[in-house]
Amino acid sequence: MSSATPIDLGSVGSLWRYPVKSMMGEQLNAAAVMERGVLGDRAYALVDSSDGKIASAKNPRKWPGLFAYRATFLKLSGSHVRVPPVRITLPDGTTVTSEQRDLNQVLSRVLKREVTLAVTERGQVAGVQSSGPGSTTAKAEEYWPDMEGLDHRDTVTDFALPTGTFFDCATVHLLTSATLNQLRDFYPQGRFEVPRFRPNLVVDLAGGEKGFAEQGWIGRTLAIGDEVRLSITGPCGRCVMTTLAQGDLPTDSGILRTAVQRNQGAVGVYAAVVRGGTIRRGDRVRLDA
Repeated sequence: MSSATPIDLGSVGSLWRYPVKSMMGEQLNAAAVMERGVLGDRAYALVDSSDGKIASAKNPRKWPGLFAYRATFLKLSGSHVRVPPVRITLPDGTTVTSEQRDLNQVLSRVLKREVTLAVTERGQVAGVQSSGPGSTTAKAEEYWPDMEGLDHRDTVTDFALPTGTFFDCATVHLLTSATLNQLRDFYPQGRFEVPRFRPNLVVDLAGGEKGFAEQGWIGRTLAIGDEVRLSITGPCGRCVMTTLAQGDLPTDSGILRTAVQRNQGAVGVYAAVVRGGTIRRGDRVRLDA
C-alpha cells in the first residue's frame, strides 16, 4: 500500500440498514461494519412457499407493494451472537415481530401469497431450500422493463444471491452526493433521492461536486473514520426498483431511463469490507493514495 497521504473526499452524510430484504429500512447515526457489511443488513428475507424463491421488489409484478412495509430491529448490539428480532410495520400501520408465532400467517394474509420469514446466521441461510450439497444459495427474480439499453426487455429472469446471504450482489453499497446532483441535472423533473437507491452509505463530497465520482474509486480503498476500510469493487447497476413508488416518491420510469442513458445504468458502487469497525455520520472519508 502506498505511503502517500490519503486524499480527503468528504464525509459520511447518511447511513442505512435494511433488516428485511426489499422492505424499507432504517437510517442510523452509527453502524458496526463486519466482514459481511453493515451489521444486520439484509439479515432477513421473505421466502415464497410455492417456489422457494426470495421475495424481491425487483419483481414488482409478483411482489407489489413491498416498499409499503418497513423493518427495524427491536434491539441490536455490536456483540450479539444471534440475529435479533425484527419489527415489521405493515401498510396499515400495525406492527408485527419475528417473535410472534403467527407472523408467517399474518404476512401471508396481507401479501396474498404464502410466505415464511427466513434469516441468515453466521453465513448460513435458515428457511431456504439448498440448491445443492453444502450450498445455501438462494434465488430471486428480476423484472426487466421494456426500456432500451437494458440487458433484457419486458421479461423476468432468475438470479442467485451470494451464498449464505440475502444480498443481490455485494455486501456494501455506496453512493455519493455528486452522483445524485449529476442525475438531477440530467433529469430535473425526477426526484433522485437517497431512498430510491437503497445504499448503506452516502458520501457527501465537498463543494457540491457533480459527476459519477465514486466510479473513479473502483479498484481502490476508502478509509472511513478511524477504523473502517472498504475496497471498491465495481459499479452498481440499477433495476426497476429505482422507479417504484415509496413514501411520497412517485412511480417514475425516468429515474432508471436517465441512469441507463447517461451512465450505462450504474448509480453508485459496490464495496467489500477490508477492515471492520464503526462508522458514524460525519466521519471523514479518504481515498488511499
